[in-house]
Amino acid sequence: MKSYHENGFGLSLVESIDNKTFIGCCGMIKRDTHETPDIGFAFLPQFQGLGYAFEIASATMLYAQEQLHFTKISAITSLTNFRSIKLLEKMGFKYERAIHVSREEEEVLYYSN
Repeated sequence: MKSYHENGFGLSLVESIDNKTFIGCCGMIKRDTHETPDIGFAFLPQFQGLGYAFEIASATMLYAQEQLHFTKISAITSLTNFRSIKLLEKMGFKYERAIHVSREEEEVLYYSN
């Protein structure tokens, strides 16, 4: 809620259409370490690899571009999260470089559209 209050956007709950089961979250994030907002998503293990991430991430990107008027969007993922890497590339994101989001965190891959 803090992000929605401060930025006008944030993460949203994602649930299945058929039985309204919580399956993950997706949305736009504004990090102090990034020049541009980034898309974030996470799904419970049993709902990974089923197309849900692509569906909601694509809709989130469309919303970010058309409603929030973002022209550049970034994304980060861990070095070994091959599903997220594949999804970002499928959505047109290009790898730019490896970065550290904070001093304590491990290196992550930085993508932009």
